[in-house]
Amino acid sequence: MGFEAPRRLVRALGEDGGREGLRDWLDRLPAIAEETVARLGLDAERVVAPGGRGSLIVLVRLGDGTPAALKLIPPGGAAAQERAALAHWDGRFAVRLLDAPEAPAAGDALLLERLHPEVSLRSLPEAKALLEAAATVRRLWVPPPAGHPFETVADRTARQALALRALDDPLATAALDARARLTEDAPEALLLHGSFRQGKVLAADRVPWLTVGPRPVVGERAYDLARLVRDRAEDLVAASSGPSAARRRVNRLADSLEIDPARLRGWALFRAVESGTRALAAGRVREAESSLEFASWL
Repeated sequence: MGFEAPRRLVRALGEDGGREGLRDWLDRLPAIAEETVARLGLDAERVVAPGGRGSLIVLVRLGDGTPAALKLIPPGGAAAQERAALAHWDGRFAVRLLDAPEAPAAGDALLLERLHPEVSLRSLPEAKALLEAAATVRRLWVPPPAGHPFETVADRTARQALALRALDDPLATAALDARARLTEDAPEALLLHGSFRQGKVLAADRVPWLTVGPRPVVGERAYDLARLVRDRAEDLVAASSGPSAARRRVNRLADSLEIDPARLRGWALFRAVESGTRALAAGRVREAESSLEFASWL
């Protein structure tokens, strides 16, 4: 079978001009996938399309016929951190690794249990999706392992803040002020998913829903909820009740998970402005506009 990268992945990696080797990796991706599948003794079924923006997912079967998924991650894609987080969760409300964490499948490749990639929480009505998402993410918040390789929320957001400091914009200033306050007195240091949202929770067989695609980081729970709270922002932007609905969502999620709503609001503001600014720079105008308008309501 062919292993061509879906257009969504090609487009997304083409926007990321700061990482070396991406163009070469994309050019070599069919050969990389073919070689990895052969070396691991897998039977390839199909490439998942449209797929994600950061990796190629190939649905495969192990030698004994067990369905699985092979995830190929480009250079600089933090495969080691994702592997370490999944190994620590060990299948508890997250997709399970099928290869040993100390003996990776193939460098920047992960061999994972098969989920249902076409069915995420976004297929549910909004209220039900948020309820299931909250129930899932709270089970991921555990102390990190000793000697862990994960960066902290303070370190990650300090790097992201550099682009915002170059802007002469009141919203960027508000986001930076919020980050400064929040990083002064972080209340906890838990292992977080780091990129949690409805689309990162897929239907599974052994339990109804499992999380995929972490960008693990250590910090406070409010940071992890700050991306979830912005889910389906385009629907809120299109509604006349958008601003009040956004604020109610923040308060409802904070209350259901016993998190300080002010801290969740602050991280939601920072993450929405950072994401919107990055999307605008990449030419994803509609995505940028919905994120920045959402931020302005907070």
